Amino acid sequence: MIDIRQLRENPERFRQGARDKNAEVDFDRLLALDEERRAILQKLETARAEQNKLSKEIGPQIGKLKGQLKSAEGAARTAAEAQLAELEAKPMALKGEVATLEDALRLVEPHWNDLLLRVPQPPAGDVPKGPDSSGNKELRTWHPAGFDPSKSFRDNKGFAPRTHLELVKELGLADFERGVKMSGTRHYILTGMGMRLHQAVLRYAFDHMVEKHGFTAVGVPVIVKEECMQGTGFFPFGREQAYHIEESARGSGHDLFLTGTGEVGLMGIHADEILPESALPLTYTTVSTCFRREAGAAGKDTAGLYRIHQFDKVEQVVVCKADDAESRAWHARMLGYVEEILQSLGLPYRLLQCCTGDLGMKNEDMIDVECWMPGRGEAGKDGAPTGEYGETHSASRLGDYQCRRLNLRYKDADGKTHFAWALNNTVIASPRVLIPLLEIHQNADGTVNIPEPLRPHLGGRTKIEPPTKRA
Repeated sequence: MIDIRQLRENPERFRQGARDKNAEVDFDRLLALDEERRAILQKLETARAEQNKLSKEIGPQIGKLKGQLKSAEGAARTAAEAQLAELEAKPMALKGEVATLEDALRLVEPHWNDLLLRVPQPPAGDVPKGPDSSGNKELRTWHPAGFDPSKSFRDNKGFAPRTHLELVKELGLADFERGVKMSGTRHYILTGMGMRLHQAVLRYAFDHMVEKHGFTAVGVPVIVKEECMQGTGFFPFGREQAYHIEESARGSGHDLFLTGTGEVGLMGIHADEILPESALPLTYTTVSTCFRREAGAAGKDTAGLYRIHQFDKVEQVVVCKADDAESRAWHARMLGYVEEILQSLGLPYRLLQCCTGDLGMKNEDMIDVECWMPGRGEAGKDGAPTGEYGETHSASRLGDYQCRRLNLRYKDADGKTHFAWALNNTVIASPRVLIPLLEIHQNADGTVNIPEPLRPHLGGRTKIEPPTKRA
């Protein structure tokens, strides 16, 4: 959520921010509702203040008149009764005025709040402008010695690559047919070494964040209330991507939603809290199952493990002070943790600076990490895929956008309260990361080498072999 005061002071900044993100927001309607709401609130405040003032002033008078009525007779009694009725009528009139204003506020506020929640976070000033992902800028690349993505896989390895679809079938790592039978399209079963490899990369990444970089390990719910999805900025923008559990239809007080990232639960922990500045930064990591409907993605990456409805992810979240330099420093540091992991696994990758049109509604800045996947891309002259980068990570700076929606604040040394700032980044997501892992480390005989950091989690194995070759 944006700061409404900033919108009043500089509406063009937010109008331009929405245009840059291809978002449609009725700012004229929002500003008109905001003016109407403020006018009602001002009248309401005045009426309530008058109520309090009257209560203090006429309370004793009413008490005195009621005492006089006990012994008054004739004209004196009539006069006292008239005076008492006049005094009692004043607060009743104000009570009616307050009720009318409260009704008016109840009519205006939901529409005002709904529009306010739809205003995107304006991009940071140094984010390049662009209509969509085509405007993203490559920042840097990395590849291990002996494998250069600018050359064909055959030139690098001396043989044509198998795709991950071929590898998982030949090595008995996944069963797509039975997964679809059980749950429909974009579902799968990981089997044998496929499941073990999946668990190994998650455990390695999780331990990397906790043991090497001191992040606090946290287990969070993956089924949350709507307020948590809204507070983290996934509603209303991405509502169509979430799985909805309609508990209200079964008599429960509220519906629930399956989260698409551990970020939702990690950020929701301190909603509506005021933390001491000394508690910051919060550095949390979790591993959780994630669910995404992938609505609107039909026909795109539908085969295999790339775009699926259920996966597991190690996520990192940082909540820091309201300071741009500190936020940027954490952004670079969080990306560095990911690069350490990818380099240790020998996976070629590149960093992309996302342009304004590809930021998403809640981010002021975002850098994607894409791993090289030999099995993607068009077929080359030899009939083998030419390879292509595919997104595996995304690191975002959100300013105070999420914390303002969650009402997550901190108190500085002077006792002043501020909204905290937030960042998040994927540490690793599996089974998508298994695609480059299997394809990069495959051998001509169909086996796959296991990167050294994963071997302790796989019983010391150095290679994945077809079931018939295993000892």
